[in-house]
Amino acid sequence: MKLTTVCFVFILFFIPNVQSQTIDKFVDDESMLYAHTKQVNQFFRRFNGEEDRYGERFSINDPLFQNGQYRKEFINLLFDKESTIISNTLKVDFIDDVSNAEHPNFLNFHGGKWFAQVKTSFLYKGSEKECTLFLKLQEEKVGSKWVITNVLFEPFTSYFINTDSISESQRKFLHPLSHELDFMNLIKVFKQDQIIEQFAEEGFSPDYLSLFIYEFRKGSFQFKNIKEVKFHIFQINNWYFELSEFNRKGNNSGWLISNLLKIPEADKEILKRFIYHN
Repeated sequence: MKLTTVCFVFILFFIPNVQSQTIDKFVDDESMLYAHTKQVNQFFRRFNGEEDRYGERFSINDPLFQNGQYRKEFINLLFDKESTIISNTLKVDFIDDVSNAEHPNFLNFHGGKWFAQVKTSFLYKGSEKECTLFLKLQEEKVGSKWVITNVLFEPFTSYFINTDSISESQRKFLHPLSHELDFMNLIKVFKQDQIIEQFAEEGFSPDYLSLFIYEFRKGSFQFKNIKEVKFHIFQINNWYFELSEFNRKGNNSGWLISNLLKIPEADKEILKRFIYHN
């Protein structure tokens, strides 16, 4: 009888405690789920102060809708807290700038000035290779769609030589009177082991996307998988930031700002070319 009583008391006190721990754990996990920025569209809305941390959108009449102070607090949560390349001073300057009461900066999903970088894996002529695709959102008469704008693929880039590396004394060119010879000097150009790029027009840049499509049509490429996706955002005046996805436990996860630069508008094209490796 005593044993039965002890067991009853144990069950009475132990089970509620287990249930309490389970509920607490569920609440914690649910809170993390709410804080997790699961979609890029959601990142845009949260950055703009158009959604709360539970994923509920604000009415435009809500006092918190695009509220500067609310944005200042929320945008701070949209940074990768584990990043060592973004200083706190730079982050504070950025947040103050975009949430400025008189001249706030917002993101526009259909506003252009941002693009995706997708690292993929292909079998290329039997060997596994990484291939980076760049895509942008293209507006259509009805809706929009993602389109490939550029390709970064090491076997392609190794085909071409940067003519800036050729000294003036070693440069070759077609004489301005070549037309009077019916361009017969092209025979010498194509017979010899020439750096053919130096005969192209000034500013020549290889079209890697056309090469990619050509090789794909030939059957040289076999798609395997997607390795990584990130976005480059140029919409904010005098700022650039990188958006990456972090799959980890905790509130600081999902789509977060992983890199940040203060950059004059005039220099953004240079940065884009650097990203494209052009």
